[in-house]
Amino acid sequence: MPQIDDLIKALPDSTQETARALWDKLPQSERDKTLSFFKQLPVDSRLFTVINLLEKEVKTALGKENRIAIVGPANVGKSTLFNQLITDKNERAAVSPVPGTTRQSQESSAALFSIIDTPGADAVGNIGEEEKQRALASATQADFLIILFAAQPGIEDAELKLFHQFVALGKPYLLVLNKIDLIKSEKEKQQVIQHIASTCGLKPEEIIPIVATSGKNVEKIILAIARAKPEITAALGSALPKYRWQLAWQTTISAATAAGLIGLIPLPIVDFIPLISTQIIMITAIARIYNYKITFARVFELAVTFGLGFLGRTLFYELSKLGGVPGWVLAAAIAASTTMAMGYAAAMWFGRGEKVNRDTLKRITSSIASQLIKSMKELGKRKPGRKKLKDRLAEELENISFPGAPGQQKPSKITDPIIDDPSI
Repeated sequence: MPQIDDLIKALPDSTQETARALWDKLPQSERDKTLSFFKQLPVDSRLFTVINLLEKEVKTALGKENRIAIVGPANVGKSTLFNQLITDKNERAAVSPVPGTTRQSQESSAALFSIIDTPGADAVGNIGEEEKQRALASATQADFLIILFAAQPGIEDAELKLFHQFVALGKPYLLVLNKIDLIKSEKEKQQVIQHIASTCGLKPEEIIPIVATSGKNVEKIILAIARAKPEITAALGSALPKYRWQLAWQTTISAATAAGLIGLIPLPIVDFIPLISTQIIMITAIARIYNYKITFARVFELAVTFGLGFLGRTLFYELSKLGGVPGWVLAAAIAASTTMAMGYAAAMWFGRGEKVNRDTLKRITSSIASQLIKSMKELGKRKPGRKKLKDRLAEELENISFPGAPGQQKPSKITDPIIDDPSI
């Protein structure tokens, strides 16, 4: 059977230290339960291929990073964005049209999540240089940077120099363009974004235009951070409850995409690996988004309780009778659809304490599988390369619909069906 050291070594390098620390903290009883689970896994080197395919999900499930710095020139709306994000309204930053209102880095902690509002980093003179160094120091300590500029006047020489200074810190970052509402024409907005993207060496889709005063598109910032830095997803969910469903659904789509790829790997106990191992990691990640403490042993019990392993086998045999459907299409569609159904069930469980019944799960899985099969059949009978299949799966899953779905399923547009309290 795989030993715990072998499994930890198979994880992405960035998660091994965290995994080891978590293992060392487990009481012996929980270690015994976890090892009991791993005894059920087939002794096969391809198991480690599966784990590596789930790098993003592993980072979401185990990551501990939690510091985000909002940085940029003076008077671009850093404090306003900061106030949109924090949950403790007593810690709001001072907001004023006067440049330089924020003179000190301000930090607000909500659970594990911290956002740092920095002074303008482009001021001149001795005070300006002190502010700039303070901003760079805050950025250096952060795990992720939100680099904020205003749509007007955009990015000129001074702003571009500042942008490169932040990028040079080597931190993952997101370029956000505030006050986009001041540009009235949609065509002109696109031209401004295109120009700034070209100036900064980015693609237009890598820039998020927002209106910080109203909160427009702020949810896109949250999801983009989670995509770029999955280690911080749990902190985002813990700090910002109103975005939990969107974060959970994004995690589900990512896991379902990975499961579809895993379904193509010839493994012993074919349905067990993609439908259980993938789901265990995904469920653990979703539990952390909802700030729900759960052990691997309990996650395994939940996965078995929902019975999607058996359902996957049943659907595979049922759909294989249709004829004209390549085996690789069936394998990928079943693995992805059952994982997606499990993600939905997990979010309902952790968010509301409600168990989705098996009939509902079967309808969801069947609907998703049918849509995926129809789409992937267009790729031809020959199995495509991994990247092409991954891109197609991700695209289809982001636009998926199924019976009982909570509205439009694109994470940036759906509303949260999980949280009932409108004050959250």
